[in-house]
Amino acid sequence: MDSAVPSEPAPALTKTLKVALLGAGNVGAQVARILLQDADALAARTGARLELTGIAVRNIDAPRDVELPRALFTTDASALVRGADVVIELMGGIEPARTLILEAIEHGATVVTGNKALLAVDGPSLYEKADAAGVELSYEAAVAGAIPILRPITDSLSGDKITRVMGIVNGTTNFILDQMDTTGAQFADALAEATRLGYAEADPTADIEGHDAAAKGAILASLAFHTRFALEDVHCQGITAVTADDIAAAKEAGYVIKLLAIAEKLAVPGREGAAGVSVRVHPTLLPREHPLAAVHGAFNAVFIEAESAGELMFYGQGAGGTPTASAVLGDVVSAARRMVLGGPGRTETTTGVVPVLGIDAVQTRYYIGLDAADQPGVLSKIAALFAGHGVSIETMRQTVHREPGDGGPGTAELRIVTHRAAEASLAATVEAIKGLDVINSVTSVLRVEGV
Repeated sequence: MDSAVPSEPAPALTKTLKVALLGAGNVGAQVARILLQDADALAARTGARLELTGIAVRNIDAPRDVELPRALFTTDASALVRGADVVIELMGGIEPARTLILEAIEHGATVVTGNKALLAVDGPSLYEKADAAGVELSYEAAVAGAIPILRPITDSLSGDKITRVMGIVNGTTNFILDQMDTTGAQFADALAEATRLGYAEADPTADIEGHDAAAKGAILASLAFHTRFALEDVHCQGITAVTADDIAAAKEAGYVIKLLAIAEKLAVPGREGAAGVSVRVHPTLLPREHPLAAVHGAFNAVFIEAESAGELMFYGQGAGGTPTASAVLGDVVSAARRMVLGGPGRTETTTGVVPVLGIDAVQTRYYIGLDAADQPGVLSKIAALFAGHGVSIETMRQTVHREPGDGGPGTAELRIVTHRAAEASLAATVEAIKGLDVINSVTSVLRVEGV
């Protein structure tokens, strides 16, 4: 008896959809492979044959990890786009990707993209063009790689009200911080290891400075709160200032440090009953029992809070050619089914506009590291200053680094965690601390969430 699992039968199809692929890098090459290798299975799921008509690249002879038919490659991306029903843009960057997407929209093609940088910078105008043309613009692969997060927000949670989205959406920074936490490595050593393993680019600036996470945060906020957010709406702080001492002190206090993208609905200061949305990216202390604290290595996870559904978490591979190709093909199949069955394509939904709030509107907690003189009265001065700014201290730990010598004062490391307070009050408190004569330096300031 043959125990082999039968493959999906190739259906009798009357419709063919022409697919143009822009870019054959790590993700693009895997998308092409799947379109060719799994053509029958994809046809069975969509009701139409997806014909890969060409792959636009800058250099036809460039080496690639996946062997693809040379006849498919072309350098004339514009001609390829004009003849397509579905355009998959995986070139990255702003131009020529933006021009080609607009050309595809003008010619009535469905567009699938993983270009988070372009969407964060120019997403609102692209959405408007797609809406006006009545075509679909899908971008599941732009956030969190293989994790299906955008469709659950737009479809599964469309009958609910999301109040907060908090996510680890950059695998490189999560790997670096996880290495520092688990091995005690310094930032530079953890970054070097991430580069060696291929998690970090030769120029890791977009990752370690938080720009990549900020772009994804803008996309998540746009979908979760039905308002168009761009990159400039996101408060952004990277991880380059996080030290091994910060990691160790956080661990001792029961926390782990993660780079989080956070979008949340907040009250608008001075406007009773009005709500706005703050979007921010920064290193954050999380209690070790929080679900996001257990996300290790280069994995991603997005934690959602909604009024009816409560707390939800989506976890999985956040990068890589094959995982991200899975998200791309999910969008392609979904769009193709709509094209076969008829009806308008699904476009971005903006049911209203809520005010964009700056970081000062946020209520949060601070973790503050101080290098102080080890002498009587230091703690009382610090406590009085906090009280004067309306900020309450939850915990304070002191470690003396050296004993006084020759009758002079010693130094002590202080680690303070505050209660929740307005961001503006906390920031003003930190500035005031710097002026105390008993404080040598403020060594770290990090936000605390999940408490």
